[in-house]
Amino acid sequence: MEKSKIKNQKSKIRKIFLILFFLFLFFTLFAHAANVDKRQSSNQTFQFSKKQEIQQVKPKKPVRIELKRNAKGEYSWDLTGDNVDEILKIDRRLRRSLKLE
Repeated sequence: MEKSKIKNQKSKIRKIFLILFFLFLFFTLFAHAANVDKRQSSNQTFQFSKKQEIQQVKPKKPVRIELKRNAKGEYSWDLTGDNVDEILKIDRRLRRSLKLE
């Protein structure tokens, strides 16, 4: 009689365990499916927009300095670049550092 009670209890525990396992599995899959749907809907509504300000920014070209030294030891240079203010600034620097002024 005790053996049959023990078997009965074991079968009830197994049934409860199986029911809990399948409920857990069902809720896990349901939550995952809902999350995938949210990701897909959010990807469809997201749109890229380009800002004109960013597209029009160009990097500054540096001033190119070609420094020359003649046989007497005197220096001369050629400056090329897009920004005139920057060229004049560098010219002043070179004159000051080489003491031509």
